Parts: sequence; structure tokens; C-alpha cells
Amino acid sequence: MSMTTRETIDSLAGAQASPFTNPLREGLLIERTPAPCTMVIFGASGDLTRRKLIPALYNLALERLLPAGFSVVGFARQDMTSEIFRARMKEAVNEFSRRSPVDDAVWNSFAEGLTYVRGDFTDANAYNNLAQHLGVMDETRGTLSNRLFYLSTPPDSYDDIIVNLGNQGLNIGPPASWQRIIVEKPFGHDLDSARDLNAVVNRVFNERDVYRIDHYLGKETVQNIIAFRFANGIFEPLWNRQYVDHVQITVAESIGIEGRGGYYDHTGALRDMVQNHLMQLLTLVAMEPPVELTADPVRDEKVKVLRAVRPIKPDLVRRFTVRAQYAEGYESGDPVPAFRDEERIAPESITETFVALKLFIDNWRWAGVPFYLRTGKRLPKRASEIAIQFKRAPHLLFPGNAAGSMEPNVLSLDMQPDEGISLKFAVKVPGPMMNLRSVNMGFQYGTSFNVQSPDAYERLLLDAMLGDSTLFTRRDEVETAWDIVTQIMTGWEQTGATTLPTYEAGTWGPVEADAFLKMEGRQWREL
Repeated sequence: MSMTTRETIDSLAGAQASPFTNPLREGLLIERTPAPCTMVIFGASGDLTRRKLIPALYNLALERLLPAGFSVVGFARQDMTSEIFRARMKEAVNEFSRRSPVDDAVWNSFAEGLTYVRGDFTDANAYNNLAQHLGVMDETRGTLSNRLFYLSTPPDSYDDIIVNLGNQGLNIGPPASWQRIIVEKPFGHDLDSARDLNAVVNRVFNERDVYRIDHYLGKETVQNIIAFRFANGIFEPLWNRQYVDHVQITVAESIGIEGRGGYYDHTGALRDMVQNHLMQLLTLVAMEPPVELTADPVRDEKVKVLRAVRPIKPDLVRRFTVRAQYAEGYESGDPVPAFRDEERIAPESITETFVALKLFIDNWRWAGVPFYLRTGKRLPKRASEIAIQFKRAPHLLFPGNAAGSMEPNVLSLDMQPDEGISLKFAVKVPGPMMNLRSVNMGFQYGTSFNVQSPDAYERLLLDAMLGDSTLFTRRDEVETAWDIVTQIMTGWEQTGATTLPTYEAGTWGPVEADAFLKMEGRQWREL
């Protein structure tokens, strides 16, 4: 007699080889479980490892999405043992994981593969020790020489790490094994440095094994831009110059520079946010439908968008850009200093903490539609939104007093703090008169699915283990984005400005940014 479905399920469930695997989870886990592997985190004593990477990996273990034998090797200059490293990472998970407190059974299984190797990033002998350690992990944990290297370090260490990995031969392995590298932003500080870094990494790793990470692409709402556009026939026909008046992309931060004065004074909002986060959002909103939802077709379409962005030549930066610095003000009721008064900021600094851009995409779909991008620090709240504002009806049948409170139709995709989508449209107010009012129809991930959205790093780390680079940035995309941004920076330098407009901390930016849109009869959305 054949086994019943229930018996088959029980049999499979009982045959799990590891607490990290469950072939029945939602009927999809077999396809989404990576091969056994070891993840090496360079800079394992830093904040990113504590706040994001280890909590994300623990949550994947909790969801039983990690392979049997999965291992993590921390590599950093700090002197500590594997036992101390495990204890510190457990504290980090308890503090920063979206699923806490720690489940001791899951943590103990996960921590069996958590080890630490001390070494300087420039010391060739340290990479020899690392190679020997990885060999032991392959034997004891069955990780099959599959390795994922994560550069969680300052960018000035990237070259040393990549070159030493190549010199030690850690970029190659036995047939059928894989070796991949994840590189954190910033990926260069201008076009030339990005090209130089690409040349270094591609001498050691094949481009298909390079994963340039931007955590924004791991957010549920960002991924949902593709699903929303291409799975719903109702909106895609309207997604073009005929119906869209303009698009606003906002990434606002309420915090200041958080003690990173030395870094931020040489970076600024344009490099820190626009070149990566905002350009990524721009490409996903504006791209054409890919032939399929796999890495290269999706990234091909994103690159086409960037290549179609009309360059802002240096002599046009005053017309198409606004930059400013925050002055003293308040955050959550507490006084905060001006940018120039922050620690390790030059008193004459002209580094921007706020930037607004007006971009045009010169292709058939978007010709003539302005895309307004803005980002800044010390704004009233932490919020990220893409807003597509549609053109007004060509002929309003209603008298002015009836339509007095009507606003344009707006489709907004919110990425933080609350992930969701809303649509603004006009309805009649109840009563005997024909009065109209704009209302919002909204969708929230948390309330609709009754689950907490996974952290972006959970999705991205899992994809990297699986070899799926769809949500990672390709070399030509990085360089094309830097080409756009570098021309703006060149224009700013040529203006010879010694001061910048300011805005009070806790407000939505300088008056110049408001005038930037008002001159065209538009205004920034209130978030």
C-alpha cells in the first residue's frame, strides 16, 4: 500500500538532517536552501556585523533557511577567542534581532559554526591562517569549500583584502564549489575610483561572483515595486509620460552624522545616498519590463534607465540641483548643533547634508516627465517614499467650490518607517451637494499579512548564498550611476561656493528646495 500524503509529510519532516533545514516549509524551501557554505566576515568586530549581519543570519536559522553545516568565520584585528566572539554575537542578537529574545536551541546549533580568526587586513600570514581555518571547517562542518566573503570594513581596506584573498588562492576552489564576495557601499567615491575598485575585484573574482550590496534593494516594498508594476494590469498602462505628471523620490533621515564627521565631511549626501539608494529606486520605478525576473535581464533594464538619464552638465547645476547644510535646531525636542559645529567637521565645510535633484529620463516612456529626488539629514522624521503623481483630469465637470479640496491622484510606495502602498483619489462627500474630497486607499504590510517584514539583510544574504544576484548591483550600473553623480560634483566645484544655504534642523530642508518645485507649480509632498 502506498503511503498517504500525511505519512509522506511526517516521513520527510522526521528525516531532517539539520535544525536549519525543513523541506516542507511552504512547499518552496527546497528551492531556496543554499548548498553548505562558510561565510567569512571581514571587520567582524564592527557595528554592521553586530547590528545587521549576525542578527540576519540568526533569523534565517530561526526560519530554517540556512543549509546544514552553515558556518561563519569572523576576521578582524581585535584580539578575542571564538568563545568571546560567540558571546558578543549572542548579546548582539538579543539587542538587534527582530526576533528576540534568543531561542537557545536554535542559537546553540547556529553558534556551533561561529568561529573567529584574528588578523590584520594587510598581513599575508593572517590569510594563510584563515585558509587553514577554512580547511578545518570544510572537514568538520562539511561546507564543501563553498565560501562567501563579506567586506564589512572601511572602503580603504577593500583593495588589501581582495588582493590577499587572490594571493592566498581563496578565490578558487575544487570543481563544483563556489567562492563569492559581497562588497558594502560606498563602492568608490567618484567615477575613477569606482572603475579602479572594479578593476581590482575583477582581477580576483569573476563578475558573476561579485555582489555589490545596497540594503535598500532587500526591503520588501522595494522588491514589491517590480511585483506591483508587472503583476497588475491596471497600473502598467498608466506608467508613462501620457499619464504621469512627475515622480518624487524621498529618503529622509532625522539623525545627524552620528559621530562620523571625519567620514561624512569628505562624502556628503550626494555620494552617501543619491549615488546608491536613490538611483536604485529611480531605476526600479522607471525601468522597462525585463524579459524574465532573473539577474541579468533585470539589471540590463536598470542600466538602460541610468544611461537614459539626461546629464546635468556642470554649467547647469544651479538650475537642476539644490544643496544645503543643517543649522542648529531640534530633534525630538532636544537641541542639536549645526553641521559645521559637529565634531571633526571643518568650520568652513561646504559638504552638503541635503540635496535635491531634478532629473529627466530621455527615452520613449518618460520623455518630459521630471523625477525629483531629495535626501537629507536632520529632517523631521525618518521616512522613505516613492510618489507617482498623475496628471489632472483633462476637463473637470465640477464647479470650483465643489472641487476645492481635490488633490491630484498620487500613488505612493512607502519603504520606511511603515512599509505599504497608498492611492489618493477623489470621492463625493455625503450630502445633498456635489462636494468632492481626496481620500487615501492604503495597504500596510504589517496589518495585511500579520507578520513582521524580514530585515533587508536576511533576503540579500540568502540570495548571495543561492547565487542569485538580481538584487545586487552590477559593475556597469555602478559606473553609470557614478558618471551622473560625478558630473554634478564637478559642477558644484566649478561654482566656487564658499557657503551653502542652511535649514533649521528638524525642518524639511531649505527654502531654496521649496522654490525649486514652486517655480513649476509643484510642491514637495508632506510625509
